[in-house]
Amino acid sequence: MIGRRGLMAGSGALLAAPALAQPLGGGRPVRLVVPFPPGGAVDILGRLIAERMQSVLGQTVVVENRSGAGGIIGADAVAKGDRDGTMLGLLGVTVFVAFPYMTSRLPFDPARDFSPVSQVTDGALLCVVNAETARRRGWRDFRDLVAWSRAHPEEVKMGSSGAGTSSHINIEAINNAAQAKILHVPYRGGGPAINDLVAGNIDMMFDVMPALMPHVEAGRFLAFAVSSRARLSILPEVPGMGDFADLGLGDHNLVTWNAIVAPGGTPEAITARLHAALVQVARQQDFVDRLKPLGYGTVTSPTPAALSALIEEERPRWRRLVEVSGARLD
Repeated sequence: MIGRRGLMAGSGALLAAPALAQPLGGGRPVRLVVPFPPGGAVDILGRLIAERMQSVLGQTVVVENRSGAGGIIGADAVAKGDRDGTMLGLLGVTVFVAFPYMTSRLPFDPARDFSPVSQVTDGALLCVVNAETARRRGWRDFRDLVAWSRAHPEEVKMGSSGAGTSSHINIEAINNAAQAKILHVPYRGGGPAINDLVAGNIDMMFDVMPALMPHVEAGRFLAFAVSSRARLSILPEVPGMGDFADLGLGDHNLVTWNAIVAPGGTPEAITARLHAALVQVARQQDFVDRLKPLGYGTVTSPTPAALSALIEEERPRWRRLVEVSGARLD
């Protein structure tokens, strides 16, 4: 089943899109920039998309990892890329609607330098802790973690895929609302942070699920909470933030999403063609099945213009989250 914002409408765009016969950019490989290193959740998603887009387009699609600065380096590479359909970026919500409120020194303008193609996923963040650390410190659940952090300020270390990411904004907002004292430790991507969590060098993460769930299933991590207000149907035993109203978190509701974009100024005929290809990918049941157990919902925009409208709709909410969290990139 495809997500709430509309494969049904997207299928109409598919029928109206240009035929996929002529190769993009003269047949050069299509580069899909993932702004994080290999091994993290976004990288996993990017490789699943690239593999399937390659079949749909009949053209080579390669993943290019451009990590650093919470996604800014990769996003900047996309903004400055070729406008012939051979440069794409798999970017998260924060690039479009949070970064502008966290720094005045972005090397690109999110409203001008990207041509939207389609949203591809949404999902909440999962809070996991190192199982051995939890046992040693007596953490049975998220409440124990918060209480321990209050008693031991900044001794609970939370890794993230970078400063300014949704994980960073989320933990700072939780610290503010729950009077927790959790220390944010930014990495260059989710993969390195996960490695350090396995090793016990950090204590916890709030991140998207695909790269975390194998460690939960293996018993290395314990799942304590999700960042959405409600519990998730795939993890019904894991509390949502609505379960922690007594901690001041009853109204906390952070849900992230990822989208495919091209450099600003890419012709509409090309973005329509790429949108059509992504809709075909999202309709493949094996793609949906691969993502669902990992916490990603499959969501396509009805049209590229609908993604632009979503970005504008999300700006006020994320601006408030940034203000509450106090997160900065400067």
